[in-house]
Amino acid sequence: MANLGLFTGTKVVKSVNVSFRLPYYTHWGQRLLVCGSEPVLGSWDVKKGLLLSPAHQGEELIWCGSVAVPSEFSCEYGYYVVDDEKSVLRREMGKKRKLVLPEGINGGENVELHDLWQTGGDAIPFRSAFKDVIFRQSWGLNIERPLGIQNKLDMEDAVLVHFKICCPNVEEETSVYVIGSTAKLGQWKVHDGLKLNYAGDSVWQADAVMQKGNFSLETGAHRDLSIDSSKVQPRYIFLSDGMMREMPWRGAGVAIPMFSVRSEADLGVGEFLDLKLLVDWAVESGFHLVQLLPINDTSVHGMWWDSYPYSSLSVFALHPLYLRVEALSENLPENIKKEIQEAREQLDGKDVDYEATLATKLSIAKKVFEQEKDLILNSRSFHKYFSENELEKLVSKDSLHYDIIRFHYYIQFHLHLQLSEAAEYARNKGVILKGDLPIGVDRNSVDTWVYPNLFRMNTSTGAPPDYFDKNGQNWGFPTYNWEEMSKDNYAWWRARLTQMAKYFTAYRIDHILGFFRIWELPEHAMTGLIGKFRPSIPLSKEELEREGIWDFDRLSLPYIRQEFVQVTEFSLLAVIWSILLMIINEKFGASWTFIVSNFLNDYQKGCYEFKEDSNTEKKIASKLKMLAEKSMLLESEDKICRDLFDLLKNIVLIRDPEDASKFYPRFNLEDTSSFQDLDDHSKNVLRRLYYDYYFHRQENLWRQNALKTLPALLNSSDMLACGEDLGLIPACVHPVMQELGLIGLRIQRMPSESDLEFGIPSQYSYMTVCAPSCHDCSTFRAWWEEDEERRCRYFKNLVGPDAIPSSQCVPDIAHFVIRQHVEAPSMWAIFPLQDLLALKEEYTTRPATEETINDPTNPKHYWRYRVHVTLESLLKDKELIATIKGLVRGSGRSHPSVQETDELGNQETIVLIPGKHQVTTGQEKISVGKQLNGVPREETCVPQVS
Repeated sequence: MANLGLFTGTKVVKSVNVSFRLPYYTHWGQRLLVCGSEPVLGSWDVKKGLLLSPAHQGEELIWCGSVAVPSEFSCEYGYYVVDDEKSVLRREMGKKRKLVLPEGINGGENVELHDLWQTGGDAIPFRSAFKDVIFRQSWGLNIERPLGIQNKLDMEDAVLVHFKICCPNVEEETSVYVIGSTAKLGQWKVHDGLKLNYAGDSVWQADAVMQKGNFSLETGAHRDLSIDSSKVQPRYIFLSDGMMREMPWRGAGVAIPMFSVRSEADLGVGEFLDLKLLVDWAVESGFHLVQLLPINDTSVHGMWWDSYPYSSLSVFALHPLYLRVEALSENLPENIKKEIQEAREQLDGKDVDYEATLATKLSIAKKVFEQEKDLILNSRSFHKYFSENELEKLVSKDSLHYDIIRFHYYIQFHLHLQLSEAAEYARNKGVILKGDLPIGVDRNSVDTWVYPNLFRMNTSTGAPPDYFDKNGQNWGFPTYNWEEMSKDNYAWWRARLTQMAKYFTAYRIDHILGFFRIWELPEHAMTGLIGKFRPSIPLSKEELEREGIWDFDRLSLPYIRQEFVQVTEFSLLAVIWSILLMIINEKFGASWTFIVSNFLNDYQKGCYEFKEDSNTEKKIASKLKMLAEKSMLLESEDKICRDLFDLLKNIVLIRDPEDASKFYPRFNLEDTSSFQDLDDHSKNVLRRLYYDYYFHRQENLWRQNALKTLPALLNSSDMLACGEDLGLIPACVHPVMQELGLIGLRIQRMPSESDLEFGIPSQYSYMTVCAPSCHDCSTFRAWWEEDEERRCRYFKNLVGPDAIPSSQCVPDIAHFVIRQHVEAPSMWAIFPLQDLLALKEEYTTRPATEETINDPTNPKHYWRYRVHVTLESLLKDKELIATIKGLVRGSGRSHPSVQETDELGNQETIVLIPGKHQVTTGQEKISVGKQLNGVPREETCVPQVS
């Protein structure tokens, strides 16, 4: 570009020319742009950013551009993929890049930045799960000053190369070196290479002055850098080489709901302080992670229905169920201590008694509150907590209910203290605490009351029938008003994640598909079939008419007919009507006349429609309840309700209540008699439009929606994010998750591949969590024992055609299944505690079906499973611990350091960091990075030599 100089007063100052260079493949209509913090790069306004130009270099597409800046210039910047209007299609993940020009650089010089696109995966080592827990020792390294440039750039053919690379997992007393084919880089000899200095944030860097000429840093598949003296070259090259290429880090963990934990100290349910024991057991067993279900307050109905952990009363409040009342005070009166002990014995049941446990805890807590409320509520720590949560906005001190409200302040404060204590304990032990982010909130929650504009309260959400929702159950959650949420950059979501990050270093996004699209139902629906995706592109009236579809009332209203046809008119149509009549009579039998008179109108001969007071599911249910109270029903209320619902859902198209000219194909429309009674042309058209709506036309829209909403979550905290992506998955989901660095979920019995009945763990991708089961299905042991034919197919596919499986899930079977998963390429293998207990026969005496946490087909399932063995007992079971630890270590997965005692009684700390091959010669230690295939690369790290 032409350099006109930069003007300061009347003096012309020569600028420095900064060139950007990035290899990146784009699609037609896409361009690359760089935008940064300074005006010359748009001041973070992408529309004003610097567009780059593409050029092919060998097999790579290189995007380049340049800008003139002052010699003391510094800024932050990042790369964006944009369309012709400079609208953002994609942006880099991770931290913003920093540019600081070399000190003393002269005007007129050229500086070239060699960058690599940062993916979501590149940002993972910077998440708190790794930065603050797994790699915390590496991140605690002392920042070193650069060695400086010994030789000035006073030779025309000299080039200064600034090397920079991210190495998040560097062991103590180990240094990072660059080696290459030139003398400055040691000619492939490690000790003569260029030592890099630690610059903070896991970044290592160094400068080297080199002569122009053709050379490469590494050979074969290694990194390359060419400086060709035959062309005009920059005198300064900033080489940002992304992440250090090592064998990817892999870890393991245990999953258990908080309420399911059992300890000797708890009061009928797992408590936050029990997590310290669970962390101890995890460390002993070789686990780097403990995963929980949601822990928010769900006390909406005041009964056991509130045991459902995914319907929160408040997304910010913690559940009082997990409070340890014994820890509320160091000065508990003897009568309260006695009451606690008696309650502990009474509530020590096989399952959680939700109502009795919560009532007991709150009753005891109120007594302690009356004793210590002034002391606690006037303390400095409470005032700090109070101010951080802005509680004064919720209720005035002059309110009549202020003292009741203060009790809940008191409870939440202690829950915060106890969970914070457990979370800090986990971090110090090298264990990630992983939380769960529910996709929905209860429609009567604090959040829908305080922020009504953020929710669509006239609708509720569910999911079309898939793995977990075979009956189309209605979840009952209000849908989100994403347009309204975007106005403040999703502040509500960002606040949720900020709150979670106080306790967790990783989290699971429940039903991540909800950030692409949600299955939305009308407010009057009680089941999940008559819904539509939001957002989605509907079928327009004009589109349908072009296809020869015009009778919209026939297709969108319940199709209920009873027609008598003379014998002489024997035809296919007559047969259809006869079958329909048989179906109606089979459904209602002697009740048919009663059903017609109470629920239907005969609007023309043989054709029926629902009465105004019965034309929705909620109206039908309400009317049936009234008739049942008057003893007017000839059959069971539930059966008649289901049958009437079936008639109500006997439609092909759903008319949009907001726009009568828009329609949505009913889920599984081919199952309806309304569809079966259509002519062949209409069937073919509607069948084609159905598959287009559900599997094709929405993909780009859903992708764009996710790329707006999900980054807001990911950028709200530095927690590691995982997404539950089971079920009916649109094609756009996995590419977006990969782009954003979101870790998916793989359950072996629910493979994402349509041609497989069982997943193959050895073929899972790295960016996944693998597990044999989860809380939304039966345990592996129950699954194994309930279906002989399926069990045989599994064994034939995974073990061999000649193997005969045991009918019982004996420990050897559990060992085989767990070993499959720990040896998978997945970043994480996380096991429900129940599946791990199956490794030892004494823990399998409880019927396997009793260990299921949730039955997704039952909307009123009681979430009450408790582990039948205490954490204290598990910590004493060295045999089980040794079995699990052996599986984790044998798989090459990382595990926390533990103190072990040798035969002489001496203690030593055992640390294993997979992915690095240790070579020791005398006092010298060299770390050799390995590729996925296990073949060592050139040495890249050596110790500091005194």
